[in-house]
Amino acid sequence: MPPPPAAPVPAPYHPVRLVVTDDLRRNRLTVFFRLILAIPHLIWLTLWSIAALFAGIANWAVTLINGISPAGLHNFLAAYVRYSTHVSAYAYLVADPFPSFSGRPGYPIDVEIDPPQPQNRWKTGFRIILVIPAAILNQVLQYVIQIIGFLGWFVCLALGRMPQGMRDLSAYCLRFQAQTYAYLAVLTDRYPSLSAPSS
Repeated sequence: MPPPPAAPVPAPYHPVRLVVTDDLRRNRLTVFFRLILAIPHLIWLTLWSIAALFAGIANWAVTLINGISPAGLHNFLAAYVRYSTHVSAYAYLVADPFPSFSGRPGYPIDVEIDPPQPQNRWKTGFRIILVIPAAILNQVLQYVIQIIGFLGWFVCLALGRMPQGMRDLSAYCLRFQAQTYAYLAVLTDRYPSLSAPSS
């Protein structure tokens, strides 16, 4: 008698996780004007990105010295990562509601980021070099989500919903993006994962 199949091994826990509560329904009117509607968010995201750049440098320096990210910088950068995910999800039709400008939790495509934890100073010191492979892969996944968003625009206009497979692949790309941004911003020293599931 053959042995029973082994239970699937869950992916290892990651401190940056994507939470998907989207119901796949899309409003055809807002889908049609999605890129125009996203403009205020793209402007705000650009301004926030400038502040996040300086906050990220400060977070890197303090974490290199103390071995842990300060709570204030951590929370600011975590909100930025969350907000950038919300904006991408909205612009590429991965979610439907108009996001808030605050980066607060609660969007249908959301990011959970663990509180500050001790980090390896060697990984912190060489972070800008270590992130390069993940950043290259993240750029490739950005092309994937752009193609899905373009095709999804036509599908959503026709059906009033986003097919689950297209939504899930886009969510996968956004999860990797969030983990890459969080790693670069020194919110965690855990490398972006290709296998950690969305919750």
